[in-house]
Amino acid sequence: MDEKALPGRLPERDRPWVMRTYAGHSSAAATNALFRRNLAKGQTGLSVAFDLPTQTGYDPDHELAAGEVGRVGVPVAHLGDMRALFDGIPLGDMNTSMTINAPAMWLLALYGTVGEEQGAQLSRCAGTTQNDIIKEYLSRGTHIFPPAASLRLTADVVAYALREMPRWNPVNICSYHLQEAGATPVQEVGFALSTAVAVLDAVRDSGQVPAERMGDVVQRISFFVNAGVRFVEEIAKMRAFGALWDEITRERYGVEDPKQRRFRYGVQVNSLGLTEAQPENNIQRIVLEMLGVTLSRDARARAVQLPAWNEALGLPRPWDQQWSLRMQQVLAYESDLLEYPDLFSGSHVMTALVDEIVTGARVELGKVLEMGGVVAAVETGYLKSALVASLAERRRRMESGADVVVGVNRFTETEPSPLTAAGAESVEQVDPAVEAAATASVRRWRAGRDDAAVDAALARLRADAATTTNLMPATLECVRAGVTTGEWAGALRQVFGEYRAPTGLAGAAGAGGDATLAAVRKRVAVTARELGSGRLRLLVGKPGLDGHSNGAEQIAVRARDAGFEVVYQGIRLTAGQIVAAAVEEDVDLVGLSVLSGSHLAAVPAVLAGLRAAGRADLPVVVGGIIPAGDAEQLRAAGVARVFTPKDFALTGIIDELVTVVREANGLR
Repeated sequence: MDEKALPGRLPERDRPWVMRTYAGHSSAAATNALFRRNLAKGQTGLSVAFDLPTQTGYDPDHELAAGEVGRVGVPVAHLGDMRALFDGIPLGDMNTSMTINAPAMWLLALYGTVGEEQGAQLSRCAGTTQNDIIKEYLSRGTHIFPPAASLRLTADVVAYALREMPRWNPVNICSYHLQEAGATPVQEVGFALSTAVAVLDAVRDSGQVPAERMGDVVQRISFFVNAGVRFVEEIAKMRAFGALWDEITRERYGVEDPKQRRFRYGVQVNSLGLTEAQPENNIQRIVLEMLGVTLSRDARARAVQLPAWNEALGLPRPWDQQWSLRMQQVLAYESDLLEYPDLFSGSHVMTALVDEIVTGARVELGKVLEMGGVVAAVETGYLKSALVASLAERRRRMESGADVVVGVNRFTETEPSPLTAAGAESVEQVDPAVEAAATASVRRWRAGRDDAAVDAALARLRADAATTTNLMPATLECVRAGVTTGEWAGALRQVFGEYRAPTGLAGAAGAGGDATLAAVRKRVAVTARELGSGRLRLLVGKPGLDGHSNGAEQIAVRARDAGFEVVYQGIRLTAGQIVAAAVEEDVDLVGLSVLSGSHLAAVPAVLAGLRAAGRADLPVVVGGIIPAGDAEQLRAAGVARVFTPKDFALTGIIDELVTVVREANGLR
């Protein structure tokens, strides 16, 4: 019997999703070599990780870029860098995803220009610019401009792509980081769709797209989602996403064609859910999370990129990325998954779960719309407070043991892992010389261009930004004149200003029934009394460009619950600003959070600043993704404690902070 004729099988296998790995580090040339190796191994699309200076609109020689260049992605400061990044890779035949938001217009202009230089037709170029600025205010922190100006840039990119790059997804509504910031499935769907509505409303209201072409806009809107280890719930979440998107685009925007209303999404599974403890367990976590977005044919991801098993330890190596790519290939090509229609059609369990998420997400969407839309919900702090509170509850469940994390809060006994036996060699190391090379390179680039053409292009950009003119033509002129990333963003900063998003701490819930918190509160009160102060004061600082503030915010909430007075000014601070705040607020302890890998530059700068300010006695602790060797260096430099992802019990961390204060002040 022909097994292809078995009942329930498709006449032809379903097409595999686009397979990517999220990659970029050190330099454009080094990342180009990594891209070529990954493509040779069977990867079918590229996913570009840019470094934090590029994502936040700074050149490598800017003060805030110190220690950040080439760490979490590739630095792209000008057209020459983009040429080097895609050297020998035909962009007309490639599907490229670029995780870039505030400067999405700039990077798309660089990409399109390189494509044209290669001889590609823009109309053939396929890929995605993430370009979802709302979640940056809530969870990831690489925003630059205020919300209204940012949405204007997004609408301009959408209108341009519709005309010139019809195969390009000009915006990728991103719920990925909402889940990492604490969102429940209901919140993730509701808040992400609120952002999608804001983008579509901005495009519609800009007057740049005729009403009859809104269906063309809708069909190029894609989503980028997170998939956690509760993979049955994740399947339901994706089906709920599709049902609500179909409803919104039909009823709110009048899109009649079902193909245009199809929910199109790519996925990266949950990186922050990976553990430093027993990191080999991350392999099965990644596989289960991949199943959540591939098992259901009617809600299957169009593109998948998987993290590496060791991302809680540091930057993955090419071999680690290869392992993740092979997971996708085994599922797509060895298993029979793609031979069947949807496995959950008609399931009473799945239908009920989908309906529950749809109902809850519809309520959340309604709340946001009643406030005046997602921009108002950002500016009032509603969305950020909701996420901080949800993450606090998630952490409480993990700390209490209600939610089991294998190897972390249960089954912690373990044999030594051969995967990590090599110590720091188990992760990619970024050469510190990368930053100096990038700085020298951008200065050579500036010295070799026509300054008059640069000045004229930037003047046009500023002038157009002060009107409602689409900014893509002026941006393309800047690209061709040799303007840098920092100069492009700097010109728009002059017109739009910068934005500091609400921290969300004011409305955050506390630790509730944490039984150990009362004892810590007592220690805090006793220590304050012995020091002769009303309350212990903790400064929580985020030095550099790292915008992942979830951990810092959770520490701030728990410290406040324990009786500390917490000083937290948000993300993206210089060492000088942190030192000034510590001195002016007369704090008892400084806690620094660094997840970008820049700790060996950012932390010593703060320590040096405190010494110069006469406060060398002020204790400093550090938290982040910090390899053991780096932790030793920080302690040798004077850091009192180093906390890493394995230190998950927040109340225990706060108790240790009290101990640090007591030690620093000579108390028993």
